[in-house]
Amino acid sequence: MKKKIIIIVSNANVIGPNNRRTGIFLPEVAHPYAEFTQADYQIDFASLTGDTPYLDALNLADDPDNLKFLTGKGWEAMQKARKLSEVNVDNYDAVFVPGGLAPMVDMPEDELLKSIITKTYERNAVVGAVCHGPVALLNAKLSDGTYLVSGKNITSFTDEEENAYAIADVPFLLETALTGQGAKFHAAAPWSDHSIADGNLVTGQNPASAKGVAEKMIGILESSDR
Repeated sequence: MKKKIIIIVSNANVIGPNNRRTGIFLPEVAHPYAEFTQADYQIDFASLTGDTPYLDALNLADDPDNLKFLTGKGWEAMQKARKLSEVNVDNYDAVFVPGGLAPMVDMPEDELLKSIITKTYERNAVVGAVCHGPVALLNAKLSDGTYLVSGKNITSFTDEEENAYAIADVPFLLETALTGQGAKFHAAAPWSDHSIADGNLVTGQNPASAKGVAEKMIGILESSDR
C-alpha cells in the first residue's frame, strides 16, 4: 500500500518588530517533496488556518527541484492546503514540517499542532522537521507529561546560524529553546548538510539538510519492521 505523508506548513508571512517578510523556505519543502514523489508516496498538505501559505526564497527557483515544485503539482497542492483541524492525521504514515522563519511565528504554542505531533510520535509514525520546522516539537508533551524532545538526539537551525541570519526578527533562539526542554542537540558547521534520526524522529539543521531529512524518513518508512 502506498505510504501517505502529510506536510504541515505555517500560515505566517511576516515576523518580528520590523515585519520581515517570510514564509516556508522554498527548498525546505521542494526538496523533500521531490524525494517523497520519487518514492511514490501520497503527499498532502495542511496548514494551521487553512489559508493559502506563503513561500520564501523564491530567488532559488533555478534549482531543479525548486523549479519543478513551483511549476508542477507541488505548489499547486500547497496552495490548497487543508485546515489542520479538518485533517485526520492518524491516516498518515508520516508528518513533515518544513522551516523558513514562518513557523517561529505560529507554531511554538499551537495546541492542536502539539497534540498531533505527540500522537504521531507515540503511535510510531514518523515525525520529520527541518531548519526552523523543529519548533513544531517545542512544548509538545508526551502522554507521561514529559517533553517530547527530552533526551532525544535532534538538530535544528542553530544559534550560531541565527545570529548571522535573523537574530533581530525571531522571538527566541530555537536551539536554546529545544536544549532547555532536554534535547540532546547536535550542531554541525553552519549551513552544512546535517540531519539526524532518533527512532522515528528525524530533524535537519538548515535548508541544505532538507533532502537528507526526507531520505532518512523514507528509510524508516521502508524498513522491514513497518
